[in-house]
Amino acid sequence: MLEKKEHSYEKAVLVGLITKDQDEEKLQEYMDELEFLAYTAGATVEKRFTQKLSQPDSKTFVGSGKALEIKDYVKENEIGTIIFDDELSPSQLKNLERELEVKILDRTNLILDIFAQRAQTSYARTQVELAQYEYLLPRLTRMWTHLERQRGGIGMRGPGETEIETDRRIIRDRISLLKDKLKIIDKQMATQRNNRGKMVRVALVGYTNVGKSTLMNALSKSEVFAENKLFATLDTTVRKVVIGNLPFLLTDTVGFIRKLPTQLVESFKSTLDEVREADLLIHVVDISHESFEDHIDSVNQILQEIDAHKKPMIMVFNKIDDFSYERKDDDDLTPSTKKNISLEEWTKTWMAKSKFPTVFISALTKENFPEMKRLIYDEVMKVHISRFPYNDFLFEYFDEEEEEKNN
Repeated sequence: MLEKKEHSYEKAVLVGLITKDQDEEKLQEYMDELEFLAYTAGATVEKRFTQKLSQPDSKTFVGSGKALEIKDYVKENEIGTIIFDDELSPSQLKNLERELEVKILDRTNLILDIFAQRAQTSYARTQVELAQYEYLLPRLTRMWTHLERQRGGIGMRGPGETEIETDRRIIRDRISLLKDKLKIIDKQMATQRNNRGKMVRVALVGYTNVGKSTLMNALSKSEVFAENKLFATLDTTVRKVVIGNLPFLLTDTVGFIRKLPTQLVESFKSTLDEVREADLLIHVVDISHESFEDHIDSVNQILQEIDAHKKPMIMVFNKIDDFSYERKDDDDLTPSTKKNISLEEWTKTWMAKSKFPTVFISALTKENFPEMKRLIYDEVMKVHISRFPYNDFLFEYFDEEEEEKNN
C-alpha cells in the first residue's frame, strides 16, 4: 500500500455530469477513475459534485446553481483545484475560472500533466510537450486576458500585435519545431526496429494499470519500472525473451485509457508504432476491475484507430489473485452480474471462448504461468514457422522453471 504524504498533495474536488449518453452508474465508474488520476497527479479528492443535465451547459459545463454550490464549498474548505471529468471548451474554461476563482482542470489536462510527470526520456518528454502545446493553443485567451492590449515601442507601430497573438505565433513555431524533432526520432526508431533482425516481435497492450510491466518483468527477468498508479510506464521498453529455446522480442507499451486525449494519440504515434509493427499482441486485462469489459472495448477501439486490430492476439486475464465476488446462498434469486460471478464461472463465459487464445493468470504470484508460457510459445512459433518454414525443428518447448523443480 502506498503511503500518502499529505503535505505534498493538493486538495481538489471532482465534477461530473449524468447525461442521456452517460447514466449514473457509468459516471461513478468514470469518477472513480478520475479520482485515481487525480491521486496519481498529486491531488487528494475532498468531494465529488454531480448533476443531471441533458447535455453540458455551453457556458459553465454545469448549471448556474451547481456552479454556485461548488464555489461556496471550495471557498469554505480552501480547495485550490476543481477537476472536471470531460474536456472543457476554451470558453467554458475561461468562464469557470472567472466565476469560481480557483484552478480549473479537465480530464485531458490532468492526463497530460501525469504524462509530463512520468516522461523520463527525451523522446517521451518531446511527445508530451507537443501534446500540451496542441491542447494549450486554443485556450490561450484565458491566460492572457490581462495582457490583451496593443504593444508600443520601436518596431511595434502600425497594426501592431497583441500579446496573445505573439504567444500564439511562438507556440505554433514551437509545435512545428517539436514535430520536426519527432520526425527525426521516428526515423531513428524505425531504423532500430528494422535492425532488430528477423526475430518475432510481441507487444504487450492493455488498459493502464493492468499489470503489463509486472508481466514484462516476470517474462524477461528484468526490472522494468512498475507501480500501482496510472501510466507508470510511458517509455517503450523492448527485451529479448526466450521461452523453451525460442527467442522473441517483447515490448512493453504505454497503457490506454477511456477518453484518451486525441493530442496524445497523435503525439505518441511512434510509441504506438511498436504495436502497429508487432507480429503478435498480448492483450493484458485486469479481471479484478469491475469495468474490465469496458477496458477491453477501449483498448480494441484504439487498436482499430491505429490499424492494429487484425493482428494475432492472446488474451491474458491478469490479477486473478486479487479477484473477489459476492455470492449469497445457492438458492439466492438475485440475478447474476459481473460483481457476483466467480472466477471459475468467468472461465466458462465468452472470454474463454473468444476467437483468441485465452489464459487466466497472476503476474504477481505467477499462478498459471506454465499455461501462459505454452500459449505464447505456440503463437510465436506459428509466426516463426510462417516466416522461416525450414528451421522450426530447431525449437522445442520446455519450461525452465518446471525443469528446475523436477531436477
